[in-house]
Amino acid sequence: MSRFLSREAGRLAPYTPGEQPTDAQYIKLNTNESPFPPSPKVVKAISRAELLKLDLYPDPTCGTLHRAIAAYYGLKPENVLAANGSDEVLAFAFRAFCGEGKGVAYADITYGFYKSQAALFGLNATVIPLREDFTLNVDDYMDFPGTIVIANPNAPTGMTVPRTDIQRLLEANPNRVVIVDEAYVDFGTESCVPMIFRYDNLLVVQTMSKSRSLAGGRLGFALGQPELIADLNRVKYSFNPYNINRLSMEAGAAAMADKAYFDACCASICRTRAWTAGELENLGFTVLPSQSNFLFAKSDRIGGEELYRTLKKNGILVRWFDSDRIRDYVRITVGSMEQMEALIDALTALLEAL
Repeated sequence: MSRFLSREAGRLAPYTPGEQPTDAQYIKLNTNESPFPPSPKVVKAISRAELLKLDLYPDPTCGTLHRAIAAYYGLKPENVLAANGSDEVLAFAFRAFCGEGKGVAYADITYGFYKSQAALFGLNATVIPLREDFTLNVDDYMDFPGTIVIANPNAPTGMTVPRTDIQRLLEANPNRVVIVDEAYVDFGTESCVPMIFRYDNLLVVQTMSKSRSLAGGRLGFALGQPELIADLNRVKYSFNPYNINRLSMEAGAAAMADKAYFDACCASICRTRAWTAGELENLGFTVLPSQSNFLFAKSDRIGGEELYRTLKKNGILVRWFDSDRIRDYVRITVGSMEQMEALIDALTALLEAL
């Protein structure tokens, strides 16, 4: 840190992204990217004509992209706000719906960016522990008066909260916003999007990084009633009106339009997830029930850190979290079948050598 760093910046708790190594070739199962390339329609959309327009600013209203997202979900464009990844959407929401006298609550084991953003905005954060079995019980949040953020499915566990439970949370206090982070919803979870018509205090956040193979395009979006979206736009236009580049906008619109490709990729990942979970269990691993594109697993024969480091030495990256309750676990992205077969072969050899 330099001597110029402000006291406020010194108190931040930066998020630690998954490794993106360039020093060697790895089977990369640590950042929940898709094993599939973007839709062919996405590749076609990034045309020479669009490339030649890079001297011009993109549309700050994201009109084409908003219309494509709205059409997919049966909404209107005023129900949509797109941003530079779902992280930016969450940042807009934290700034819009939290502040002096309005804290935020989230689980102790969940997406680490919530903690980072709460620190960035100087928010009063209430951390509510998951139950012993890593389930989230909405009754633990009923009395909290501020904004609530729930990742559904949760990360890194992959476990879900029933939509009926989130409905109870919305109805218990209509004067607080409930943000449902559905980054992994497309891999088997019931989405809360249909409920935005009934609840003006519900904001659903999704991303195109996982199920639509656009992690490098940095596209996320929020869905909610127009008044909530207007609040997010107020923050956006105070921060970065041109927050999405024109190539990503074209890519996102094309990805939303190719439902057949989206469905096929999601179905393949779900099949591979089921196969991998079964193979891990055959090796003696405890595997949490996942409805995401990753598995959270542990072995009684080797600790999480040792497992992560040993796999890395063998050319396979998984994610390990140095946190008390989950230190024995690793998070494993569901890659291609070939990648998962290589993982199981490596784990079999590793355990046999113990």
